Amino acid sequence: MKSGGVERGAIEIAQALIDRGDRALIASRGGRMVAQFRRIGGEFHELDMATKSPIVMYRNVARLRTLIREEGVDIVHARSRAPAWSGYYAARAEGVPFVTTYHGVYNEDFPFKRHYNAIMARGAPTIAISEHVARIVQERHGLGPDQIEIIPRGADIRTFDEEAVSTERTLSLGNAWGVIEDSRPIVMLPGRLTGWKGQTTLIAAAAELLSRKKSLGEHLDCQFVLVGDDHGSGFQRKLEAQIAAAGLTGYFRLVGHCADMEAAYKLAAVVVSASTEPEAFGRVAVEAQAMGRPIIASAHGGSLETVEDQKTGYLSPPQDPKALAEVIEAALSLAPSARANLGM
Repeated sequence: MKSGGVERGAIEIAQALIDRGDRALIASRGGRMVAQFRRIGGEFHELDMATKSPIVMYRNVARLRTLIREEGVDIVHARSRAPAWSGYYAARAEGVPFVTTYHGVYNEDFPFKRHYNAIMARGAPTIAISEHVARIVQERHGLGPDQIEIIPRGADIRTFDEEAVSTERTLSLGNAWGVIEDSRPIVMLPGRLTGWKGQTTLIAAAAELLSRKKSLGEHLDCQFVLVGDDHGSGFQRKLEAQIAAAGLTGYFRLVGHCADMEAAYKLAAVVVSASTEPEAFGRVAVEAQAMGRPIIASAHGGSLETVEDQKTGYLSPPQDPKALAEVIEAALSLAPSARANLGM
């Protein structure tokens, strides 16, 4: 529970359960989002559920069985693969329903990987977060339409609402990032710092924009903010090196993890989701739309279900910095009122 859409989705479902008078328990290794979960009334149980060690996964079955019995758990809901294996056998042994949410388009680049992934298709039902994911589940695991429930992810419009985000919150975050004194509009890419989320594509697009402006004797009048961390992978250093090599120092800010994404979107003029691989759903797009910010998303995967090109945002070919540069320029050239209308 460090960060990410799966984790945020788990907390949102827990909030909905608690609001209607139910109890919500999460078994997880833990992380920075546990405090948020507890604040809403969630009950956290620390277990090493992220492990891929068969021995620990086997032990977790017994631990989960005890938890199910002692807490009177009615439904076990698995949201990722390693915990799902333990959860499946614990739920089956205790005779309680087992549900899964198929959150991602998992890679199958190693032997037996499809078998490992298949646990996410054993839910009754298996929830797919988009039509894109539902098709993949059917193709890979042979589930019929009656075994899959499509429940798109989304944004809570009670919180992802520009009017609900106070000026104080926005100023506090902007000061922390050092952008308040910088009047240039912000082009923001939220997402974990990792190879497929498209930060390298955005940097290359920014370099293309800078080159175009210089050739015209003009300045690049915007700044780029990358929101997210690399969880210790070292990918941030690679991005910083790419930024420096492209002569973009002073145009980019890498601000790390953000606990107040609503305020982050409010600071942005344009939001980018430049994923190089298809997003299973792509909640950045709908969050930006809910906040009235124009979204530029890669034209594949779940984004094709949430973004209507030039009506509710822009679609750009994946891994195409020149095309992305053109769309960013077009979005920034719009009047603020037009950008807001596009984002709705």
